[in-house]
Amino acid sequence: MHFDEIPVIDVSSTLAPDAAARKATASQIRDACMSAGFFLARGHGVADDLIAGQFDWTRRFFELPADIKQRYAVGTLPGHRGWEPLGAQVLDADALPDLKESFYTGINYPADHPNVVAGLAGYSPGVQVEEIPGFAPQMDAYVTAMRDLGMRIVRLIALSLELDEDYFDEMFVEPMGTLRLLRYPPQPEGAPANQYGAGAHTDWEVVTLLAQDESGGLEVRNPKGDWIPAQPIPGTFVVNLGDMIPRWTNGYYRSNLHRVINRHGSERVRYSVPFFFGPNYNARIECVPTLAGKPPLGEFTPCTVGEHVAEMYARTQAG
Repeated sequence: MHFDEIPVIDVSSTLAPDAAARKATASQIRDACMSAGFFLARGHGVADDLIAGQFDWTRRFFELPADIKQRYAVGTLPGHRGWEPLGAQVLDADALPDLKESFYTGINYPADHPNVVAGLAGYSPGVQVEEIPGFAPQMDAYVTAMRDLGMRIVRLIALSLELDEDYFDEMFVEPMGTLRLLRYPPQPEGAPANQYGAGAHTDWEVVTLLAQDESGGLEVRNPKGDWIPAQPIPGTFVVNLGDMIPRWTNGYYRSNLHRVINRHGSERVRYSVPFFFGPNYNARIECVPTLAGKPPLGEFTPCTVGEHVAEMYARTQAG
């Protein structure tokens, strides 16, 4: 299905007991999932001050001197948590290194949790930045809100697939959840055509919940190959589907390519805060029963979440 703009969907029905209203919202979700794979969620119920505070703490971290941030570099902390400097990631194999720096944290699992002890991807304790007192409690509070919103979106997706609202619930008892703080400097004047803040890519999980500032720069590719801006709208989250969803739906729901270009001049840095939400590591991903009888739109082999994540890492390394 073609699209020329990212739809805006009011998800406030997830905060009320009106099942009919949630089904009506799910119908809009279905249309968005079959076309853009993206929508802007308003009426989400996440407190404005929590979101504003998250951006404030994000800026405070990136304003730390590089030698302080280096103490928290990815590879020095348990799991894939911590700081990555500018240019550390290449999301598009045909592009230059991404013009962004980032910090990873996520759901705060205790150090003695079996999945943490086993070293499974997506399971680690939270990170406290000692130079910023209160950093870890803010991250935990925000992650808790994102986990709640993520489950409400997942339940709408279940309804949109004509499944029971709680169909996926047992797969999210001990979910994978990664929070990423991102800082994008302005696009350099005269930058090469293959220089991006974040190169074209899809996300790996079930849904991504993105808080973006007013700078803009996120673009989604439609079937014609046009890049459609996900314009910032105050009070909304960008919601996009990850690569687990096509496997669950035989390709009927889309995980679309997207990229970031901070097109502003030297006066504006772009900040964004995505939360990547996925199921339990051992949950099985296979086509849902309501779509199992329809011709698949691609090749989708059933697998576990852990196997899917390992496959995505292998593809990235191969690229």
